[in-house]
Amino acid sequence: MASIKGGRKRLVTGAVATVTAGLAFGAFAVSGTASGATNQAGATDHARPTVVLEHGAFADGSSWNGVITALRADGYPVVAAANPLRGPASDAAALRTVLDHVKGPKILVGHSYGGNVISEAATGDPDVKALVYVAAFLPAPGESALELTNKYPGSTLPDALDPVTYQQADGSTATDLYIQQDKFRHQFAADVPAGQAALMAAEQRPIAQSALTEKATSAAWKTIPSWDIVTTRDLNIPAAVQRFMAGRAHAHTTEVAASHSVAVSHPHLVADVIERAAHATVR
Repeated sequence: MASIKGGRKRLVTGAVATVTAGLAFGAFAVSGTASGATNQAGATDHARPTVVLEHGAFADGSSWNGVITALRADGYPVVAAANPLRGPASDAAALRTVLDHVKGPKILVGHSYGGNVISEAATGDPDVKALVYVAAFLPAPGESALELTNKYPGSTLPDALDPVTYQQADGSTATDLYIQQDKFRHQFAADVPAGQAALMAAEQRPIAQSALTEKATSAAWKTIPSWDIVTTRDLNIPAAVQRFMAGRAHAHTTEVAASHSVAVSHPHLVADVIERAAHATVR
């Protein structure tokens, strides 16, 4: 059972309303025309903001597939941005190129380390109407992902990592971090079917080790209304850490007994929270 804290308390339905079979939606891409959903008659519903999704470490855009399906069924244009996973500052700069290309109001969503990125990328952007954090970091300026992870005990990620050190073009060395494939499901996606988790393990994208120690320089959640999904069975970011960050940000908080991969295991719940953020902030 999921619960909601902040604003009005109510139960999450866990499901998004389905549309009638006669309603069809086109594929929404990153384009200047993606400013609203198209209804059956071809008219544009400008009340629908574009949802921009930012994945985190050890994942890629496909981790949002279930959420995208649910949002599109309800008429939302969606863009799943590619996160380079090199560091909050450079990754935020990459995300801003996507935000600048998508016209109109936007709801910005970040999973895990993607929370670091959206917190920086949205700063000063008047078109970002709400931030939604999904099992994510909400750093304050001067904080890093690693520092926040270690604020409370409970993360077992260090023992599951597979570091790969390589030489860069300038002769210096750097380290990328993966999760060991045989430990991936337990660590990252315990409530995802085994076959699907195995695919996720094979498809995971590494994060630069330095990205986890790079300090945040801004926090958009200080000025933009925020929603937060706290995963109470998370082995990457302990629930106590997530609650601390959500409380500090005065975020509308939903708690769910889920793994770190809540967008995969509970896509309708995640989509529901995103839609509530959109309804509350876009008129």
